[in-house]
Amino acid sequence: MHGEYKVPGGKLVVADLEVEDGALRHVRVAGDFFLEPDEALDAVNGALEGAPADTDAAGLAARIDAALPAGTVMYGLTSEGVGVAVRRALARATDWTDYDWQLIHEGPQAPALHMALDEVLTAEVAAGRRPPTLRVWEWGAPAVIIGSFQSLRNEVDPRGAARHGIEVVRRISGGGAMFVEPGNTITYSLSVPESLVQGLSFQDSYAYLDDWVLGALAEMGIRAWYQPLNDIATDQGKIAGAAQKRIVGPDGGPGAVLHHVTMSYDIDADKMVEVLRIGREKLSDKGTRSAKKRVDPLRRQTGLPRESVIDRMIESFRARYGLVRGEVTADELARARALAETKFGAPEWTARVP
Repeated sequence: MHGEYKVPGGKLVVADLEVEDGALRHVRVAGDFFLEPDEALDAVNGALEGAPADTDAAGLAARIDAALPAGTVMYGLTSEGVGVAVRRALARATDWTDYDWQLIHEGPQAPALHMALDEVLTAEVAAGRRPPTLRVWEWGAPAVIIGSFQSLRNEVDPRGAARHGIEVVRRISGGGAMFVEPGNTITYSLSVPESLVQGLSFQDSYAYLDDWVLGALAEMGIRAWYQPLNDIATDQGKIAGAAQKRIVGPDGGPGAVLHHVTMSYDIDADKMVEVLRIGREKLSDKGTRSAKKRVDPLRRQTGLPRESVIDRMIESFRARYGLVRGEVTADELARARALAETKFGAPEWTARVP
């Protein structure tokens, strides 16, 4: 069994092993990390040898920590990261490079249609009819997108939304409300097979699926990091928020994961606070008193046009994993349009949590 895991902000960890009589055997850990002294690697392998195969990542990490020689130094590596690599091997998880990735980047579309496309395309990946897909959105209208479980009245000021012509839509994933305007926002979705995140905790899957964009931002001179549970931050402030939804496969089999991210390229902060009811609790949790200070746009940090930021992100993904241009099929688009009308554009869905 073979498992790989790139530690967020760190290096690649590889675990090769077998399972005999319910225990780990012939465990070998490798990677491009740094570890001192040399004997520490033998200690890691020895700590994992014989461990019950159902031990979770935290339990495996505890075994490793107890076995490491005094003074061990890890760089680009953590005991937890090794545990995750082992769990991914046991789950027979796939890797990014196991797939032929498809890019969808089409013209501006209505907010409700974007919500529907996320659901339809991810369901197609779950059914095995579509390859893993990176979809970059273009917004046809300004909008507020609220999380699946948020209260509409608690999140949105209807008078502010009406005054500024802001459409309100509800997505299928959880998380918080996002304020978007065409030209000021960069949004993308990843629709991936569930096997890509096998062996990862829910939290770890966010970091794992965000790692490529952190690398893309670094190439543009931005030092960004994953901030649990679902933010991407820099020392200038938050620049993006992520959300996920698991979709079950046909007949309850292996499914797919929708992971979408909204990044602030620029933002009209005054308009945002007139439309969103950003509560005092949320602001205090982020360590700031002003909603305007919570988000620091990419325009200011990169100095690049929005289109250039998107192009560089796409090229960074392509360089890492490969990426071919694709499109939404006629059948997918027809289903999405129907869903946009009957579900995502319907008051019953938008106000399902009043």
